[in-house]
Amino acid sequence: MKKITAIKTQHKNIERSSVFLDGKYDFGIARVLAGSLRVGQLLGEEQIAALKAADELESAYLKAINFLSYRARSSAEIRKNLRKHEISELCIEPTIERLEKQGFLSDKDFAETWVENRNTFRPRGKRALTYELRQKGISNQVIETTLEEMVNEEELVYQAGRKKANQLARRNLEWQDFRKKLASFLARRGFNYGIISPVLSVLWDEVQEK
Repeated sequence: MKKITAIKTQHKNIERSSVFLDGKYDFGIARVLAGSLRVGQLLGEEQIAALKAADELESAYLKAINFLSYRARSSAEIRKNLRKHEISELCIEPTIERLEKQGFLSDKDFAETWVENRNTFRPRGKRALTYELRQKGISNQVIETTLEEMVNEEELVYQAGRKKANQLARRNLEWQDFRKKLASFLARRGFNYGIISPVLSVLWDEVQEK
């Protein structure tokens, strides 16, 4: 057994404390965990190991919270970031579960925010959105549900094509060139030809009337 002889706030990080056992520095620990310790308390090896494990979990949690503070993240992004910081695999899943339970992390919310942003500022077809969300580590089930709920490709293909059609109109293109260039643009946005085809003539008629 070892006796706690001092618990001191660290100068470089006031959120952490240094624990001294039998007069010597032994380990650092998150201040929130140090609150359960007291000078004079005896600690066995198992207790010390448990405190260090709890500290690693707390460290993983705080790193994840900091990573989330910049923008919404997917659970896969959190995992990748924690591994980058060399957090033990044993701490990663409990951290993910803690964040989800507290409402700080939700792949469904992330997917909905991503799609809403795309719908508003850079409309995409389901194919492109599926690719982007997969790149973020979102499961196929969440992707399918989100796109079914939030994506109307007939409306989005028109929104995506309208600005481009106006740009093409200033070049005084013939119908065939207009159709080809606009169709290629919309295809790159992830819309399939069955969705693209009907809107081409609609947008052509609109720009001809201006």
